[in-house]
Amino acid sequence: MSADSFDTFVPLNSKARTPRRVVDPARSVHKVALLDGLARAFHWQRLLDTGEMESGSAIACAEGLHQSVVNELLRLTLLAPDIVERIVAGRQPRRLHLMWFQRHRLPVDWDAQRRIVERFEKEDA
Repeated sequence: MSADSFDTFVPLNSKARTPRRVVDPARSVHKVALLDGLARAFHWQRLLDTGEMESGSAIACAEGLHQSVVNELLRLTLLAPDIVERIVAGRQPRRLHLMWFQRHRLPVDWDAQRRIVERFEKEDA
């Protein structure tokens, strides 16, 4: 591993394929589809980074998915680390869900991403 690379570990084991909510005692709400998408994205990015897979198309073929699905989910790896942490902790805005990420371009700039999350928070208030 080079000095300018880093690992991101997202400890998830999700078998559910339908969107549902899991509420924990701390009152955070986990959106299973969003967590599953995030976990898949980081797993696939690791496959690309290590050279185990050569492209998103190769991943799509191996997973039996359309390549657009893989590419849409891979964009989640561009999320600011604090936004990823909020999602994993179930503290994302209520209306921010996987479908939004699949239908909208995600800015690479982390501050712009945070402004989007803030807009969702204002809508939830």
